[in-house]
Amino acid sequence: MTESTAARVAAIQMVSTPVVEENVATATRLIAEAAQQGATLVLLPEYWAAMGMDERDKIALAEQDGTGPIQEFMARAARDHGVWLIGGTLPLAATEDKVLNTMMVYDAEGKRVSRYDKIHLFSFTRGEESYDEARTIVHGKEVGAFEAPFGRVGLSVCYDLRFPELYRAMGDCTLMVVPAAFTYTTGRAHWEILLRARAIENQCYVLAAAQGGRHVNGRTTWGHSMLIDPWGEIKSVWNEGEGLAIGDIEPHHLQRIRENLPALKHRFL
Repeated sequence: MTESTAARVAAIQMVSTPVVEENVATATRLIAEAAQQGATLVLLPEYWAAMGMDERDKIALAEQDGTGPIQEFMARAARDHGVWLIGGTLPLAATEDKVLNTMMVYDAEGKRVSRYDKIHLFSFTRGEESYDEARTIVHGKEVGAFEAPFGRVGLSVCYDLRFPELYRAMGDCTLMVVPAAFTYTTGRAHWEILLRARAIENQCYVLAAAQGGRHVNGRTTWGHSMLIDPWGEIKSVWNEGEGLAIGDIEPHHLQRIRENLPALKHRFL
């Protein structure tokens, strides 16, 4: 890991509705709040711009790469508040009847610096609870990461969290981010332990921004947005409803952990 500088980061938790304008208003308020508290990097949750009444609603909202009101808002918000903004996900046009679940990253001047299309698509069935993202979403194909002022940031989305090989493929990161919309059922069982495992095994910070509450469409998401340090300790958490998990990336703390327990140097694969 190269020498990096300290930074304050924030994960925004939302309970998004089907109405883009309502969610933009909420995101505007919470991004401003994060910036006021000193955050220089802000992460939005998965599906922040809209949680539709039907899984196909996202197709009608799909934007072309590089243009559209959702992307324009994120670029403007990053520039107006002088923060690096990781835009959770938005629907990006892929085929006639499917989208990509895409994360856009903007620097503090509002310039897009990275893009990641969610690779692993969630599928879960238990009783009447059933999800299958592949019905409306196309798999991404490339691992995502970018260089922030404080170090390398690895990009992942929600269900990606269950696939540790993806995080290894990101390389040596100071921070890994996980915007998500974990269901209440799977979140209660696995969310925290998976996030802490990714932080511990990669000896880096993990910032997770979640949907967190009862949505208009009847879905309940787990929430518990959090920042975890490289030792696996939770430094900040926002349990339920709208709010922020905010804390500091401390490169000397990260380096000390890696020196005391040089697990990354002991890898054979």
